[in-house]
Amino acid sequence: MYSETNKPKGHTAAWRISIWSTLAFAVGSVILFLFLQRFASHEIQNRTDAWLSGEVETLGDVAERTPKDSLHDRIVDEVAELATKEVPLELQAGGNDPNQAVFFIETDSDNRLKLWAGKGDSKPYLTAISRTIITPGKPADVFITGFFHPFRVVCLLTPEGDRIHLGLSEAHDIHILRRMRLRLLSICLGMVVLGFCIVFFATKRMLDRVHRITRTANRIGQHDLRSRVPEVRGTDEIAQLARTLNRMLDRIENSVNQLHTITNSLAHDLRSPMMAVRGKLELALLADHESAWTDPIASALEELDRLSDFLTKSLDVAEANADALRLRPVSINLDELLRTMVDLYEPSLTERGLKVSLHSGDSLMVSADPALLHRMLANLLDNAIKHLPAGTTIHFQLQQAGEFGRLEIEDDGPGFPAEVVDRPFEKNVKGNNSTGSGLGLAFAEAVVRAHGGQIRAYNGGRGGACIIVDLPLATRIPAEEPSLEQTQTS
Repeated sequence: MYSETNKPKGHTAAWRISIWSTLAFAVGSVILFLFLQRFASHEIQNRTDAWLSGEVETLGDVAERTPKDSLHDRIVDEVAELATKEVPLELQAGGNDPNQAVFFIETDSDNRLKLWAGKGDSKPYLTAISRTIITPGKPADVFITGFFHPFRVVCLLTPEGDRIHLGLSEAHDIHILRRMRLRLLSICLGMVVLGFCIVFFATKRMLDRVHRITRTANRIGQHDLRSRVPEVRGTDEIAQLARTLNRMLDRIENSVNQLHTITNSLAHDLRSPMMAVRGKLELALLADHESAWTDPIASALEELDRLSDFLTKSLDVAEANADALRLRPVSINLDELLRTMVDLYEPSLTERGLKVSLHSGDSLMVSADPALLHRMLANLLDNAIKHLPAGTTIHFQLQQAGEFGRLEIEDDGPGFPAEVVDRPFEKNVKGNNSTGSGLGLAFAEAVVRAHGGQIRAYNGGRGGACIIVDLPLATRIPAEEPSLEQTQTS
């Protein structure tokens, strides 16, 4: 049965749908982020490599055409001009020396230094280049001692066998990539959060309509089959669900009405001749006959009463199994009702030699139909009187168990027979020595289930039978819910 208890956020469908949608979107965003980062890094490196390849050829041409006595000054001027033009303005404005971003080294075939243009001593540069395999014409990364970022270095082989190395610091490119990663990450994170909010609120709004339909349908099924789920305009899935539920409720109401008609007619058709026969037997019993007629007539009256009770229980169980038992639930003090029933049955219990122990605290208010609850308790007490041997004590205990009021009935008698203990609520199941109809516990289970409660039966710790009945507390009587027309938003 549908529960009105509020679920934690993590257990709602809207939350789960939002989490999984956001996770899928986040994975897609990470893939896009990695792709863009790799693409940007590759393009920046290609641009740097193209610049280095072009400039090293220019510097090689300058080295060939410039006289040896003025080569150093010319190369230094060229490298200084490259540094000034190629190093970004923000690095220059920040106080960094642009000469530290570009260097030029020419070595002979024996790797001896012939020409150096750059900042500081050439030794760390020569050492780093000698440790790195650089193929002429293919730029490579070189890590130089004293610098946090690597240099992109290209090598040119001259006709004389000398090697010219031109290096450009990758600090600016790395700085650009870091800023791009932070911005892309911020954008992706913002998109993921925004996507989660959109999916969550859109899904929650849609499922709230389903939730209201569910609560309305639950109230209709419990109390009034004539009511219908409020329909909404449109042709979306929610509107189709509401219309489908109403058509289903129409069919259910027709089936239940037919069941009530059949049971009422059956009860009337059977009770009328039974009551007529009973009346005639009572008249015969009151008439002045020989005493030999008295016992058979009294026995016939008892059998008619048993047959009438069997008929009533059978019809009630059939209606309960079809979820068609007619209920008129009100707030009932279970403690007061139980004490009244025990007082009513005390003469019969005493006559059978049975004892009663009743334990309860304050008043326990449950939501139940008074007539059905009274009959259920009467059935349980009748079963005790019929089946328990003299000297048995019946223990009644009342307590609150969560959202239910719990009635526990336990005795110290022989317990349920082996043929009954595994299926005590099955219709027409009874012990081999029982003279009953096998409907007492089936009727009790039907009444409890119709009220939205629970019932269990087993052999307890005292050795006898134990029956636990849980009925919904009176505070669980559902209040009227607003209709979908009142809460529906455009």
